[in-house]
Amino acid sequence: MEWLGRLNAAIAYLEEHLEDEVDITRLARIACCSPFHFQRMFSYLAELPLGEYIRRRRMTRAAADLQNNDERIIDIALKYGYDSPTAFNRAFRGVHGIAPSEARKAGAVLKAYMPISFKISIKGEAEMNYRIEKKDAFRIVGTKGHYELNVEENFTQIPAFWQSTVQSGKITRILGLLNQEPKGILGVTSSLKGKDFDYYIAVPSDMAAPEGLEEFIVPAGTWAIFTCIGPMPTAIQELQKRIVSEWLPNSGYEYADAPDIEVYFEGDQQAKDYRCEVWLPVVKK
Repeated sequence: MEWLGRLNAAIAYLEEHLEDEVDITRLARIACCSPFHFQRMFSYLAELPLGEYIRRRRMTRAAADLQNNDERIIDIALKYGYDSPTAFNRAFRGVHGIAPSEARKAGAVLKAYMPISFKISIKGEAEMNYRIEKKDAFRIVGTKGHYELNVEENFTQIPAFWQSTVQSGKITRILGLLNQEPKGILGVTSSLKGKDFDYYIAVPSDMAAPEGLEEFIVPAGTWAIFTCIGPMPTAIQELQKRIVSEWLPNSGYEYADAPDIEVYFEGDQQAKDYRCEVWLPVVKK
């Protein structure tokens, strides 16, 4: 589980730099994956977003500072990245339930969140059907959304993007271009190296992109392809969490620098037996 050790090394680096501006790219580099995969992996394993973890750790340290020294509240706020007492007060109350000034009173009740250290306990309670496939590069055509990297928000933004695409009538136009494998409509997450990413709703096609639609070349690579059964989007989000927390640790693979892909086949996406696929880009360790 080399990747687990690298993930813990990234958390150790974060702990040493809680008073600095958080560099997600640096953390991802230590963990040997993209910022997108790092944030998603963290949120699945820790069961809270990276941003919330950072806020809790900073407010834990801020509470200790308030109780153990005579620094001004504004100086402690600045120390942990808050430019105003109002923003610091809001963050502090969100964690501890009291104002920073009250934390200095005798008997004040405060919360402490300790640094995370990841250890994996593989449950394997339910089967996961998957296959490993190498794919040549292929072209997709569709519509694109651009998002800031925030896993918690992305879980609502991406389904909303699908809904708006359906309501606009673009899905029918996009499906009319489908003439290549895999024969489904795709959700493709690309440009994963920075603090934002692109998400395509598209189909494999060799036809020209009509006005208002865009094209993208999915590079050649290897994917672990998982079968997902259940209503959307809950079933696919739960499967993605299981892939990271159960399959990846002992798979002999780790994340590759390539797009994540979802393949949605024809059918009622709210049905209990609806079938789709999750393509995880992988490379042998």
